[in-house]
Amino acid sequence: MSEFSTTDQQTLDGIVQASGAPLFDDKGYTSFAWLQTMDMTPYDFPYINQLLVQGYRSWLQQSDGISWINGQDTAVFNFTGVRLTGREEDDDEDLGLVERCCLSREIEVSQRKLRDGSLGFVYMVPILCRNHQREPFAALRFTRSAQYVFTEQDALLAAALHFRSCFYSKFEYIFMEDILGVQNRSSREGRRRSILFQIVKRLHDKIDVEGVLDEVFDSIAYFFPHVDITLYMSQDRHSRNPQVKPLLLHERDEDICVLAFMKGQMTVNETVGTQNEVTEIGIPLRGKQGVYGVFHMILPSGSDSMKKVDVELIAMMADTAGTAFENAKLLEQSNVLIHELRLINELVQRLNQSLKLNEVFEFAMQELLQMFMADFCCIMQLDQEENYYKVTSSNVESIRLHSYPRDEGFAGLMRKTGEPVIVSDYRKEGKISSKFMDLTNSLSLMAVPMKTSGTPRGVILLSSKLPNFFSYDNYKMLQMLAPHIGLAVTNAMLHAEVRRLANMDMLTGLYVRHYVDQCIQQHQEKDFCGSLILVDIDQFKQVNDTYGHQTGDEILKNVSDIIRSTTRDEDVCARWGGEELAIYLPQLGVQQALQFAEKIRYRVQHETKPRVTVSCGIAEWNWMDEQINMESLFYKADMALYEAKNEGRNRIVCD
Repeated sequence: MSEFSTTDQQTLDGIVQASGAPLFDDKGYTSFAWLQTMDMTPYDFPYINQLLVQGYRSWLQQSDGISWINGQDTAVFNFTGVRLTGREEDDDEDLGLVERCCLSREIEVSQRKLRDGSLGFVYMVPILCRNHQREPFAALRFTRSAQYVFTEQDALLAAALHFRSCFYSKFEYIFMEDILGVQNRSSREGRRRSILFQIVKRLHDKIDVEGVLDEVFDSIAYFFPHVDITLYMSQDRHSRNPQVKPLLLHERDEDICVLAFMKGQMTVNETVGTQNEVTEIGIPLRGKQGVYGVFHMILPSGSDSMKKVDVELIAMMADTAGTAFENAKLLEQSNVLIHELRLINELVQRLNQSLKLNEVFEFAMQELLQMFMADFCCIMQLDQEENYYKVTSSNVESIRLHSYPRDEGFAGLMRKTGEPVIVSDYRKEGKISSKFMDLTNSLSLMAVPMKTSGTPRGVILLSSKLPNFFSYDNYKMLQMLAPHIGLAVTNAMLHAEVRRLANMDMLTGLYVRHYVDQCIQQHQEKDFCGSLILVDIDQFKQVNDTYGHQTGDEILKNVSDIIRSTTRDEDVCARWGGEELAIYLPQLGVQQALQFAEKIRYRVQHETKPRVTVSCGIAEWNWMDEQINMESLFYKADMALYEAKNEGRNRIVCD
């Protein structure tokens, strides 16, 4: 059993111990009694030719020194009579001699003329199995010249037994080698499964994508340090690991990585006939939902280098990594989605806390800048009637409150297409000219329309000075936020409109009395003076009685239009009650108010039909008055109006 290596011998000893047979007998020799019971069957005879040749060579080697045992005078035949090796003689006669020998299971002798012309004897000795049936499986031939005849055949039998011993030594070696091979494969498979179990355990302990990838690279580097490995990812993600690179299908043509990715199967490309021979292996990183990338391995070419790498183990590791990567990816996407939902919820709540339009725009701008870490933000509102965009909020002070044509720049593009826009490098793409991008020297842009119930309300522009700054996830996130910002803007506009309508007299289009009260109080807190004009339509009841209430309403609206067109934008015009109207002129004294009142009186007298007149009472306040309040101002103006009425109407009286 000297052919076994030390490792195999140790394994063999383990097998013997496991069998229950004693490893050493009393004399200290190794006992393999169980092995001596192993033998061949007739079904094995067609497959032992190679073992017979090996046994014959070993027999010759061990019989060195015995003159009549040599390759020139001996030969070995299989059970069908075919000479396998040794001296060649007459094949036909040898075949018959082998047949008789195997049938009789005794030594057969034939006297014949040898091939060299001399007279000699041929002895054919059967080689029998060592089991109890003792089937002949081979024959050993001895050739002797006539002068060297064997008088005793015991020496031939001893030589045949020695040959059989050499043959069975080879047979037992093959048998044990097969057992050891099975055990080695079993041990290797057990080790592989143990390694894979540990790797699977560590991989599934990782809950983040980067951790999974790092664990895969660390495991492969630990078990196969000589392998150069790179992971080409098809996903839109930036990894901090330098061994992870993007898989650009359009740039790689039909290389091994593309083939492995497209087929979803391991691909091997072994380069031969070159000076620097290498072997490339592409192993897909795949999960249940698809292929996410390809592990690209490079190792020296040839079978020896391939044996050093357990490709099957790496493939199983890649499959496990694909599942773990997919789970980590789904968890990462879930966390991102939860984070986005939280951001949206917080943003919507804070947006809805304010119903003032300017505050909504300012808060939205600040939140977007912080959320996406952008350099610049611009929110523009679309004026449906005037057909232009107005900048309502921006951290670029030079464009605040500016207006732009509705078909200009990216805002115009989105108004036409209704689709959002993302720009990675404004200098390279440059198909659309944008004043916002040029003014801020930005390279990256995200632009989304603000819509409410499908109606465009405006656009949101976010930019950065760096190229490729915004990710696709940022782009999707902004698209989700835009409708909520648009809804908050719409709510603020509706609230402002409701407040305006609540403060507006529907017949005259002037403000109502309580709104004037609030305005006067606010102005008295910050201004240094102001004037109030009370206007009353003379004989208005007579107009209603003569021409009807519908005509009276028309007269009231006509007088209101005259007042609104005569006063300034900052003046507050209101319906005081019935046919009485009020005008508050902030930061104007009584003399200036008198000029406005005279214009109103004159225009009403000449522009109304049927013609009516008005009486006016004027009062003022300034910061030197002892008592400053809205009630005293109205009282003084009312007294002046009462005096104008008593003095004959169609006149103006100042307090």
